[in-house]
Amino acid sequence: MIKRISSGGEFEAKIGYCRAVVAGGFVHVAGTVGQGDDAAAQCRSALDTIGAALEKAGASFADVVRVNYYLPDAAEFESCWPVLAETFGANPPAATMIECNLIDPKFRIEIEVTALASAES
Repeated sequence: MIKRISSGGEFEAKIGYCRAVVAGGFVHVAGTVGQGDDAAAQCRSALDTIGAALEKAGASFADVVRVNYYLPDAAEFESCWPVLAETFGANPPAATMIECNLIDPKFRIEIEVTALASAES
């Protein structure tokens, strides 16, 4: 069974994707950007959106097993570390950080996660 979760974001319908898909025992959360003036603020905002999607899927950050971070400037990643450490706490996932262009230069970080789905999802 596949469960699709929308956040109602404007690009979901325009581009044709869901914020998250629950399938095969996992919650796959799409790459998510946030709002704010710098990478750390955008990181926190993106994590808020991701957290809401995980909650709709019956999961939490404690269930995240994989996270990918995409930044146009790797030097900005360090400013996000405290936010990430606070978010994942005692349950750190496997992680990768990639320096690359994002869809719009105003975005400083994009985050995607994979989490274990609950049996009820």
